[in-house]
Amino acid sequence: MALASATKVLGNIIHSSKTYVCVMQLHSPVAESDLARVLKMLEGPIYQRPPLRSSVKRAVRVKHVNKIDLLEYTGKYALLVIDSEAGTYMRKICHDAGLLLGVGAHMRELRRIRTGPFTEDRELHHLQEVSEALYRYREEGEDDMLREIILPVEYAVCHIPKITIRDSAVDSIAHGADLAAPGIAAFQPFEKGETVALLTLKGELVGIGKALVNSVDLKVMEKGLVVKSRRVVMKPKVYPSVWKKSETLNN
Repeated sequence: MALASATKVLGNIIHSSKTYVCVMQLHSPVAESDLARVLKMLEGPIYQRPPLRSSVKRAVRVKHVNKIDLLEYTGKYALLVIDSEAGTYMRKICHDAGLLLGVGAHMRELRRIRTGPFTEDRELHHLQEVSEALYRYREEGEDDMLREIILPVEYAVCHIPKITIRDSAVDSIAHGADLAAPGIAAFQPFEKGETVALLTLKGELVGIGKALVNSVDLKVMEKGLVVKSRRVVMKPKVYPSVWKKSETLNN
């Protein structure tokens, strides 16, 4: 859940990588060594067609599976931890593993434990906790519980490369302008086309955008556009504007 302007970065979280705990049921027992070998084959880039009951077009596409860990195997059930690109179907991985093993398999249970920077054992709260914190704030005027639950919007971009911009460039970015090389104070490594976060010198999130160059080329750039703005989080006029107003506008 996001509040106010933080909703603008939700898409960046939803489409980030995810980690699942999955229970796969095999239709016939196989050797654990064979299962481990097949699961290793399903790591890396794989072809995957979404299952019949899915919310997307059933076209073959390439998805990247970062890692599959086999935690436990009983001969019938396999407990897996799968880290993958967004949009990867776990039930299809189980089905394909069964085909490769020649015995058939299906997904029995699934639990998502990470999305982007957010993990199940940290940062997450039940709606009951949110309700209690809100009640305490409204009835008792105490916001201590809310402060433990509500995180700064900057936390939502901690998993993507960041570019720190100069104070003189903040207001123009807040108005939707693209970022040029002279407005950059520091940056982390990034690739062309990658989503980057734009932060002030104080670490405040101004917005997110798409990199038009890579960080290696940026090191030798003195001018030119570097980032095309996609979502602006900071309101205009928080930082002073350095735009020069024309005489026509002044008149």
